[in-house]
Amino acid sequence: MIIAISGLSGCGKNTVGERVAAKLKLRPVRVSFKDEAARRGIPLMELQKLAGSDGGKLDRELDAKVVAEAEKGDCVVMTWLAPWMVKNADLRVWLNASEEERAGRVAKRDGMAQEQALKHVRARDKDNMERYRKYYKIDICERPGFDLEINTGRFDPDRCAEIIAEAAELLGPKKYEMG
Repeated sequence: MIIAISGLSGCGKNTVGERVAAKLKLRPVRVSFKDEAARRGIPLMELQKLAGSDGGKLDRELDAKVVAEAEKGDCVVMTWLAPWMVKNADLRVWLNASEEERAGRVAKRDGMAQEQALKHVRARDKDNMERYRKYYKIDICERPGFDLEINTGRFDPDRCAEIIAEAAELLGPKKYEMG
C-alpha cells in the first residue's frame, strides 16, 4: 500500500503522515525543502528562493527522490506534490486547515511570533504554488483523483491518522493514475 499525503504549509503532512506510517507499519517517505535546507545549513526561505531561480532543478531532484522511494512500495509519502508525483499511490489524501491554524503551528514549531509565521506561511504557499504551476503545470488547488480530504483544524493528528488508516483498510490496493 502506498499512501500519498499532501497539503499546504503547516497543515500537518509530516505529523499525520508519520502516525499513519506507524499505525499501518509502512515506511515513511519524507523528502522536504525543510529537511534539505537543514541539510545544507541554510534558512528554508533561502532554499525557496534558490528553487525559484534554478529552472526547477531542485524541485525535480527532490521529487525524483520521492518517486524512487515510493517505487519501493509500502510507504506513506508526505510531500506537497506526492499525490501528483507518485503515480502508483493507492490512497491520495489532502490535509487542510485555516491559514491562521497553520500559522499557529508553524509559530510554535519554529519559534516565531504568530504574525511572522502568518507571513511565512503565505510566502511559502504562494512561492510553492507558483513553482508547481511553472515547472509542472500542476495547480495544487485543483485536486481531482484525491480519495480523502481532512480538516486538520477539526481533528487532532491521532484522529487524522485513524481516519486515513480506516480509509486505507476500506479501500485496499487500488492502482490508478491522476487525471
